[in-house]
Amino acid sequence: MNNNFDFIIRPNKKVTTFISEIWEYRDLFYFLALRDFKVRYKQTIVGSLWAILRPLMTMLVFTIVFGKIAALPSQGQAPYSILVFSAMLPWFFFSSSFQDGSNALVSNANMISKIYFPRIIIPISSLFVNAVDFIISFFLLLLLMIFLQYPPTYKIIALPVFFLISAAFTGAAIIWMSALNVKYRDIRYIIPFIVQFGLFISPVGFSSTVMSNEWRYVYSLNPLVGIIDGFRWSILDENVSFYWPGFFLSIFVTIALLFTGYLYFRKTENKFADII
Repeated sequence: MNNNFDFIIRPNKKVTTFISEIWEYRDLFYFLALRDFKVRYKQTIVGSLWAILRPLMTMLVFTIVFGKIAALPSQGQAPYSILVFSAMLPWFFFSSSFQDGSNALVSNANMISKIYFPRIIIPISSLFVNAVDFIISFFLLLLLMIFLQYPPTYKIIALPVFFLISAAFTGAAIIWMSALNVKYRDIRYIIPFIVQFGLFISPVGFSSTVMSNEWRYVYSLNPLVGIIDGFRWSILDENVSFYWPGFFLSIFVTIALLFTGYLYFRKTENKFADII
């Protein structure tokens, strides 16, 4: 009689069980986020001050290039620096989380090949690490608004909603790219190109109102357009209007990416340990 056998652990396919399983491994989630946060600015001269310097330097460059040299219009009564900074909040959150999370599964190959846990915890933990930088940048924006005597309005209470939408889109992009990166290592060379290209096609340094009406709806196929418009609407003054058709299109694309990304990740995760 042959006593040799293979013991195979297969992930549960039910969404409700999947969510409860992630909650069960919440300590691992916390550990990974804390570990990544500690090493994020390790061996740097100014340390966590980079969380302040990066958005400040980017704001200065964009304000000079788009606001002064190109003389593009702002929105409402907002100073151009505030217009740029309000868009940099979701942009830096997306770009940093996207780069960290997309490579996370490959970077943690030893952990994946040795023990079982919900694999999606590894890439998604990057969202929480970069949420800390987001909060720091947000308070920096408030200080800038006080300095420029441009106070926020009641609309700022809607900001958490747009942040959650931003997290949903970023999470969808991470889930897709991290799973693809396990099988196709070309992805890690494509990721920097996507981030660079995304900055050019997103209204970070300028307002989306510069687009003509006929192209603005198509432009909103990029979910970051609707998200950035939402951030600006909630942060800037009451004279700033909101382009709802483009926002709903961005929401639809985000949901579609999140749903399909979840299905692809769940379909391929049982092979991660063999491939990676």
